[in-house]
Order: sequence, then C-alpha cells, then structure tokens
Amino acid sequence: MFRVLTITAIAFLFAACSSSITEAEDNGVSFLNIEDGATLSSPFLLEMGVVGMEVEPKGAPREGYGHHHLLVNDDFAPEGTVIVADPRHIHYGGGQTNDTVSLDPGTYKLTLQFADGMHVSYGKSWAKSITVTVE
Repeated sequence: MFRVLTITAIAFLFAACSSSITEAEDNGVSFLNIEDGATLSSPFLLEMGVVGMEVEPKGAPREGYGHHHLLVNDDFAPEGTVIVADPRHIHYGGGQTNDTVSLDPGTYKLTLQFADGMHVSYGKSWAKSITVTVE
C-alpha cells in the first residue's frame, strides 16, 4: 500500500512539474527581470527574453528571427506594421537582449514587441505589456 501511494505521489509531482515547464516554454516575449506592478528607480536594467524565435540584428527578414522593441505608454504594434523609431518606440536592432532605460518619475505601460529584421511587427502574440512606477 505504501509503495502505491509513493508511486502515485511521484506521478502527481512529475505531472505538476511537467505542466509548469510547458507553461514556461510558451512562445512569446517576456520581461525577465521586471514584474508587472514593480516600482523602479531610474535608470533601470531591462532584460528581454523570447521563446519560439531567435534574436538577431536588423537586416533582411528571415522567418523565425527578429529583435526586440520597447514601446513606452503604447500598446502592441499590429502584425505587419512597421515600428517607427522615436523616444516612445525604442529599437534594439543590434540584437540586444538588455538595456539600461531612463524614464522620468511616473507610471508607465511598457510593452515588449518582437519584430522582424525590418522592424515589421509580429503582432499581439509576440508582445507583452506591464505597468511600472518609476520613482
């Protein structure tokens, strides 16, 4: 009886761990070091992640490749639209996966958007937004 309970417990734990691993491996972008609702001091370190695509510098578009963009106080860029470069739309066309960001004190919506080598957005499924307060 003890052996059956132990095997059942191990199977349950394995299933729980497997589902967590699957959830963590979903395709998309992520803020690796900043959580939604965080309070930050400026300048702050931004670490960007992506699963399901490869990061590369700007250039000729290739399927499955692209680079990050940080949109400040903006929503995701619709699929197929070019992300313009300006103070609210920061391009990481060098293939960067981290940056030091300076923002004035206030509350901000930060959106990570993944786009191809010519800054053409992969759309909502390749974007993630969080809200932060900068002191």
